[in-house]
Amino acid sequence: MIKRRGFMLILISLVMALGAAWVARNWVQGGLRVHSAPPPGMQVVVAAMEIPFGTKVESRHLKTIQLPRGAEVGHHFEKLEDVMGLLAIQKIIAGEILLKERFADRAAGNTLAAILKPDMRAMTVRVDDVIGVAGFLLPGNHVDVVAARVVNQRAETQTVLRDLNVLAVDQTAAQDKDQPVVVRAVTLEVTPKQAEVLVKAREEGRIQLTLRNPSDHPEPELVAEVEAPKPVVKKARVAETPAPRRDSVTIIRGTNVANVDSAT
Repeated sequence: MIKRRGFMLILISLVMALGAAWVARNWVQGGLRVHSAPPPGMQVVVAAMEIPFGTKVESRHLKTIQLPRGAEVGHHFEKLEDVMGLLAIQKIIAGEILLKERFADRAAGNTLAAILKPDMRAMTVRVDDVIGVAGFLLPGNHVDVVAARVVNQRAETQTVLRDLNVLAVDQTAAQDKDQPVVVRAVTLEVTPKQAEVLVKAREEGRIQLTLRNPSDHPEPELVAEVEAPKPVVKKARVAETPAPRRDSVTIIRGTNVANVDSAT
C-alpha cells in the first residue's frame, strides 16, 4: 500500500513537471516570435553616402530605414524609385533623410536652372574685384545692389535692390565652399521686375554689390525706379531795355565847363 501511494506521487510529480515544461516552452517561443517580428513603422529613404551638389542620384547613393510610428518627418521619400534620377540641389550628408525640397527634376535643365525658385530668374552681372566684395562672395550669400551715376556733373548713389540671393560666382554654384576666390561675374536670383531695374542701373552708370550679414532680418523688398537724369532747365535771359538817349550841350564860360540837357 505504501509503495503504491509513493508510485502515484511520483507519477503525479512527473505529469506536473511535464506540464510546467510545456507551458514554459510555449511562453519562450511566443516571446521570440514577438521580438523577431519587424516593428511597425514608416519606411524612409536616406543617403547611403555623401551626395555632392549637382549630382544625379543613383541606387548606390540610397538605402532605406524604418522609423517608429509618430516620427514622421514630412516631404520625405518612401521608395528608392521615387528619388533615383533626381538632381541634388544641395549637398547631402551620409545618413541624412532625403527631403523632396533638396532635389529637382533632371528635366528642368542644368544645375543652375534646377535650383531657381518658381517665377525667379538668374542674371549674371560683372563685378570689380578691386573696389567691390567679389573676392568674398560665395554661392548662398545675400547682397544689396547699389547704383551710381553722374547727374549734372555730380555723383549720385542709390540702393536699388536688397537681399538678393547669390546663385553662383563665375562658373561655381556649389555652396559647400568656405574660401573666397577672386571672380569677375556673379549670378543673382531676381524677379523679372528686379532684372529690369538691374539692367537699367547698369546701363546708366555703375553698380556695386554690398554683402549682407546672414543674421540680418530680411527687409522689405526694395525695387527703386532708376530715373533718367532730369534735363537742365535754363532760364531765359530777359533783355534789358536801354534807357532813351538824351542829347546835351556843353557850355564853356571862361574856365567853367557845364553840360546842359538840350531838352531843357
